[in-house]
Amino acid sequence: MTRAQSDTTRVLLANPEGVARVQEALRERGFDAWLIYDFKDRNPIGRSLLGLEWTTRRGFALVPATGRPRLLIHAIEHSSWRHLDWPKDSYSSRQRMEAGLRALLAGCERVATETSSRGDVPYLDLLPAGIRDIIVDTGVELCSSGDLVSTFYAVWTPTQREEHGRASQLVKDLAREAFARAADHVSRGETITEGALATWIRNELAARGAPAQADCIVAIGPRAADPHYDPGEVGEQIKAGDLLLIDLWGAFHEDSVPADQTWMGFLGSELPPRIAEIWEVAKAARDGVVASLKERHARGEVLRGFEGDDVARRIITDAGYGEYFIHRTGHSIDRDIHGRGPNLDNLEAHDDRVLVPGVGFSVEPGIYIADDVGLRTEFNVFMGPDGPEVTVDEPQQDVFLLLKD
Repeated sequence: MTRAQSDTTRVLLANPEGVARVQEALRERGFDAWLIYDFKDRNPIGRSLLGLEWTTRRGFALVPATGRPRLLIHAIEHSSWRHLDWPKDSYSSRQRMEAGLRALLAGCERVATETSSRGDVPYLDLLPAGIRDIIVDTGVELCSSGDLVSTFYAVWTPTQREEHGRASQLVKDLAREAFARAADHVSRGETITEGALATWIRNELAARGAPAQADCIVAIGPRAADPHYDPGEVGEQIKAGDLLLIDLWGAFHEDSVPADQTWMGFLGSELPPRIAEIWEVAKAARDGVVASLKERHARGEVLRGFEGDDVARRIITDAGYGEYFIHRTGHSIDRDIHGRGPNLDNLEAHDDRVLVPGVGFSVEPGIYIADDVGLRTEFNVFMGPDGPEVTVDEPQQDVFLLLKD
């Protein structure tokens, strides 16, 4: 028996209580059922909710708004699904699969599944076009399961919230030490490169107990204008007068929620006026998102991911830097650094999912002027019972000045 099958208390849909919670949510949203599809590990959301570990054939789980859930699985894979005490229909031929799928959906009119109209939310677009064609031919209306995924997959447990808080402090402290390390080398006239500092940060994340999904970006000046810059083992030498970006993240273990932060430092004693201007714009966008979310939560309004992006983008655009803000404002964070919950995104995609209580995400506006300068500020936010919570104490207010006169 697999680990997931032996610990069904951790698997939402392996428990009657979990099924009941999902069914209540389906009825509230006017869905007849939630159809979860997987083929060769392509739907991590469904696999987690169902407690699957190893499958090689197409499988379907239908959780109706009322009544018992049902399965349609391949004839050779009953062992992989045996921990779910649900009625099972099996197939071997593709013709039998299609007939079985029609039977599984009989009586359903409006069904939620991991799909996204026009690909607006790529993280949810997990149903293949061919399977969608078969379902649509039955007359069933397929709807996005986005808010169900947020509620039942992306929300943090109390333990995850606590561990994320500790990881946030660890990441913050390590960032400050990394800046001090760079400054010490430069002030002594010793060589230190982006790659060498990045390697030190990765090693320290592991040594301090946050090795899961741990990594970082270390970039100076123009190199930081590439938001996903990788210096490799060496990269550029860090020198006096450089603007230094450090983005770092990590979690304690695979089920823990990572902390993801970006900090800025300047290898000098006085920040150049142009850099100071860009920093103030990015910081205003970051803080403006949180202020807007808090104000709207206090008014009892529904908050959606794209709306947070709109706030940051408007502030940066009004300041004249809109063309240089080239990515979404924030990504979901759950047990994955780029999670499956709502993103703050109305640029790369249109994420209209609700920021339900319990989800977390980054807020990380940046300004990137090619071959010139890149600057980003980032912290994480948790949607707590009383509204948005910034998960790091003392967010960065000013670019750190790393060298004295």
